[in-house]
Amino acid sequence: VSVCLVTITERADFIAASRAKRWGVKGFMIQARNRMDDTDTIRIGYTCSKKVGNAVARNRAKRRLREIARLGLGTRARPGWDYVLIGKRDVTATREFTDLQGDLKYALKKVHE
Repeated sequence: VSVCLVTITERADFIAASRAKRWGVKGFMIQARNRMDDTDTIRIGYTCSKKVGNAVARNRAKRRLREIARLGLGTRARPGWDYVLIGKRDVTATREFTDLQGDLKYALKKVHE
């Protein structure tokens, strides 16, 4: 089963996701929204506010979020859903990478319960 990961760029889509299910894990926060459309695309967005740190820390956090999404969303994410991963201060950029991957697995399980 090949899934199509599309990056969310529109502010309206981020706002819609912020009103949907959310779950916080140690490494980041996830927001998940069922779009209720018939497409099989999985849309994913990433955000790190200035609370996360300076530009270097924010970019590092976002790079790590993109990579765990690339590796982990394919099997566990549901088609027709939007996901937004939000970086956390002092944690996303420094947490052990395998722990971040475990966080994603756990968070996806929780939002789909």
